[in-house]
Amino acid sequence: MKALAYPFDPEYILKKSKSIRRELLADGSVRVHKKIAVLGGSTTHDYIRMLELFLLNYGIEPEFYESEYAQYYQDVMFDPEELVSFSPDLIYIHTGFRNIENLPSPGMPASDVDAMLDAEYARFEGMWQHLSEKYQCPVIQNNFEYPYYRVMGNFEAVDPSGRVRFVNRLNERFAEYASAHEAFYIHDINYLSATYGLDKWIDPAFWNMYKYMCAMKAIPEFAFSLSHICKAIWGRNKKALALDLDNTLWGGIVGDDGPENLEIGQETAVAETYTEFQTYLKEQKSIGVLLNVDSKNEEENALAGLNHPEGVLRPDDFIEIMANWEPKDRNLVDIASTINILPDSFVFVDDNPAERMIVADQVPGVSVPDIGQPEEYIRRIDKNGYFEVIGLSDDDKKRNDMYKANAERAHLRAAYTDYHDYLLGLQMTAHIAGFEPLYYNRISQLTNKSNQFNLTTLRCTVADIERYAGDPGYITLYGQLSDKFGDNGIVSLVMGEVVDMNTTSQAAGASEDGGEMLPGPSALHIRLWLMSCRVLKRDMECAMLDAVVAAAKERGLSRIYGYYYPTAKNGMVREFYKTMGFEQVTGSDGQPIVASDGSGIGSSAEDIGGLPEGATVWSLDISGEWVARNTVIDVK
Repeated sequence: MKALAYPFDPEYILKKSKSIRRELLADGSVRVHKKIAVLGGSTTHDYIRMLELFLLNYGIEPEFYESEYAQYYQDVMFDPEELVSFSPDLIYIHTGFRNIENLPSPGMPASDVDAMLDAEYARFEGMWQHLSEKYQCPVIQNNFEYPYYRVMGNFEAVDPSGRVRFVNRLNERFAEYASAHEAFYIHDINYLSATYGLDKWIDPAFWNMYKYMCAMKAIPEFAFSLSHICKAIWGRNKKALALDLDNTLWGGIVGDDGPENLEIGQETAVAETYTEFQTYLKEQKSIGVLLNVDSKNEEENALAGLNHPEGVLRPDDFIEIMANWEPKDRNLVDIASTINILPDSFVFVDDNPAERMIVADQVPGVSVPDIGQPEEYIRRIDKNGYFEVIGLSDDDKKRNDMYKANAERAHLRAAYTDYHDYLLGLQMTAHIAGFEPLYYNRISQLTNKSNQFNLTTLRCTVADIERYAGDPGYITLYGQLSDKFGDNGIVSLVMGEVVDMNTTSQAAGASEDGGEMLPGPSALHIRLWLMSCRVLKRDMECAMLDAVVAAAKERGLSRIYGYYYPTAKNGMVREFYKTMGFEQVTGSDGQPIVASDGSGIGSSAEDIGGLPEGATVWSLDISGEWVARNTVIDVK
């Protein structure tokens, strides 16, 4: 919704929140349901009201638990029944400067200040550790804004007893904890209040009358920033940029002006502005954002512009360069198809409002920011938080190289008339093993980012992954894939629960659609199967199935059950189990179907209950000799 994209009108959102909410809920979007506990050190109602709007806009339907005013510490440490039974998917601690209980006074000895700092940090660390042990869900914690007055003036940032320096030190301790603990995230209100303007951010009247942490007009921006972390945790980030060229990456029109006359470099203020924007995009690439060109241009001219000696970006920085005279919306869809991601994973950046309108109308889900004037480009993209980082893995840093290698594989495929020969020509090798601590973060990240090839959309925190890996009742496997063009990293995950005869399996977790897992007889029940789209159609799924079967047989199991839970994005795997040789044992209405070998999973629909609407269940008999499905990948 345009009203909820930066730059937005906070007063309009505050005034029209009810009608905006109604419009969002009526737009037909399929949303994932998440439970968020908000534990506040100040009044939180309007923060929750705003946060709900932004999350709905990101495809997340939140349900909230709200602590009583200033009862955040008590709710954390004393486990009220209401919070425990709520069973949150995420906990957010809403505290600010006024919630610091140990503050130094001017001139206090440094040793006393250090003791105060230790005591204040210990109070928060104790809360975080308790939450981790009790709820095992992600936690978001505000750091601290600066005080709105300085008794010692600028010396506050220097003297050990200065409160500005104390806040800096405390914020640094918070950051150190976040960097050392998975599923713990800092909401940086120190930066947020600075960009908003501290004098405008802090309104003593609103605190004294209503106990609001910040001014009323600042609440939408506060909630907007917080929503970025939430949607990143739940895999709602964008993945790629589709960029126009003329008057977007440089000033001027390369086909008319010639590359030598483009505004780029350090010679003029305009040229510096475009250079800074290209530098920003290059930095986006370094965190794994996929750069692509979508431009109405002759390809020769486009490449000449990208090879400008003063430019920062080069043709090799892009996965796909679509420079032609086709409609840009079609080009964007073609780029998405070529690199195997969904069109709604893109942010389309173009200086031309007419082109932006066409793409927004024709490509559902794509983000199309109003980028304004060249000097505003960076701020308008950055403020929208499309690519919010909550962790930076080696795979993230190498993502552009991986997709670039995919393009080379596509060129190789064109040289083969036989697809099997092409796969052999890739010289693929795979490493398949049980979940390992070294890869817990990447494995968790995959469960939260993969949407298309994802059978049940089970989202897992690092703590979840660690728990499954250590539970003998589960079989866990990850798969890495390499070929002659490079290493794709970890690209596939399978996790199955070993269920004993005549017992009811408890759900390993909720699917994206909130359904419970299915009970069944002695068998392996696959709770999670996903694969990165960048390795589609390379038979990695066959190699994974062979490994799953081998692990199940080693446990003495003779049957595997697979589950498909339909979502708005995973239709491509609706028939996946069928292609793998499984037989369907329930219809999309959840009713049992007796397999051709006479097996079933329950005597009545009641035995099956809890499946989300449209879900199907599949069965594979592995009691006999297994014929390997994979014939093209060398598995180590």
